[in-house]
Amino acid sequence: MKIWALSDPHLSFGSDKPMDVFGGNWENYVQKIEKNWKKRVKKDDIVLVAGDISWALKLENATPDLNFLGGLPGTKILIKGNHELWWNSISKVRKILPEGVIALQNDSVKIGKFIFCGTRGWAIEEINKPYTAEDKKILDREIIRLGLTLDDMEKQRNDGDVVICLMHFPPFNSRFEDSPFTKLFEEHQVDAVVYGHLHGNSSATLALLKHGIKYYLTSTDQVGHDPVLICKS
Repeated sequence: MKIWALSDPHLSFGSDKPMDVFGGNWENYVQKIEKNWKKRVKKDDIVLVAGDISWALKLENATPDLNFLGGLPGTKILIKGNHELWWNSISKVRKILPEGVIALQNDSVKIGKFIFCGTRGWAIEEINKPYTAEDKKILDREIIRLGLTLDDMEKQRNDGDVVICLMHFPPFNSRFEDSPFTKLFEEHQVDAVVYGHLHGNSSATLALLKHGIKYYLTSTDQVGHDPVLICKS
């Protein structure tokens, strides 16, 4: 079994939101995702999708996008991104998920020796962009949510398990400085973190080892619309 990751597909089968307006790297990107996914991912593999799944505004409009993911090989594990306006109730989301698709929210799931947990997160403060009061409020809330998903993970954890956390926002700023998120990862001895949200910078750092934890940027346009191998059993 292999663990892959590919975030920010920004699908729009149920709405009219083409991504090619954002540049040539997005031309025919859905076809590229499908082709590369089917080439690499096998039935027993797992693919992590760290948010910004669908442009839909309502849950019913997200159904075609979720069904597209459901039709691809492997078990898919999803978290909420900042554009997930259709994702209001986790219980309602889970009711419409196709077979083989799992949505996380303040909890975790264990498959074999792997435990997956995650939350959306929030942008970490930059020198040239100080926090507002609203930023601080959202950050504090997301720290709590990360704590909840990690606590749930610990309830299932046994010796030898591999813990992988999904976040939508990068858990650090552009200087890769420590943050409340990275500190929680270290306290809970997380093995790897996958994230997305970042687009358009061809020189972005795609993989980073920080204090013993592997971090992977997996936004689809940053990785050539090709699933990233995180680990294998």
